[in-house]
Amino acid sequence: MLNMMRAGEATDAPPLMMAHGLFGSARNWSGVAKRLSAGREVIAVDLRNHGESPRNADNGYAAMAGDLAQVIATVGGRADVLGHSMGGKAAMALALTEPGRVARLIVADIAPVAYGHSQLGHVRAMQRVDLATCARRSDADRQLADAVPDAALRAFLLQSLAIGPDGAAWRLNLDVLADQMPQIMGFPDLPGTYDGPTLFLSGTRSDYVNDAHWPLIRALFPAAERVVLPGVGHWLHAEAPGPFVEAVNGFLDR
Repeated sequence: MLNMMRAGEATDAPPLMMAHGLFGSARNWSGVAKRLSAGREVIAVDLRNHGESPRNADNGYAAMAGDLAQVIATVGGRADVLGHSMGGKAAMALALTEPGRVARLIVADIAPVAYGHSQLGHVRAMQRVDLATCARRSDADRQLADAVPDAALRAFLLQSLAIGPDGAAWRLNLDVLADQMPQIMGFPDLPGTYDGPTLFLSGTRSDYVNDAHWPLIRALFPAAERVVLPGVGHWLHAEAPGPFVEAVNGFLDR
């Protein structure tokens, strides 16, 4: 079972389950989860091979969708589902394979397509960190600086570095993420459609979702609607939490 963090109280409304992106964790959602928890229970999960959730050699979307379905089965059998990036693909896979589990679907800045870029370089950079020399995160930050010059991205990656009495360790299964990167960057060919209410959220400064993706999005998710947040990049929930929460609440509160 995936590790979960909860906010709010159970109500007559379906719970909202939130799934993070690659290298993330449930903790990334903590502030947004609290703001979305008025009138509903919010459940943020660590996806497999991330955070405190189980490790597994398969990090494909069919497997991740199965994990999400298992969580939903324990919280009433049906939920609203919100996923960002990799978590958005897992949420889409769940909606396409088990539509009865998904009351409403929110996909944050990702499309059901294969992407040409890879995050393998960031995995390799983290693997090269000499954890034995890391007494604090700043030690790892210095080692990552050449390979990951963006300080904000390094700070995000380092949220998954745990430092305790027994030393430093990544809360990521880096070996499996490296091996499974083609599957993570891709999207499986799944049968069926999801006809339920669907919101695709993106930012004007991100190219993850563009006009060319919409024929496929509409084919798989016929009820899909689109909201684009101005001046926001791929990390829209972190860059603009207020507008993000407003858009999500506006969709869920109809």
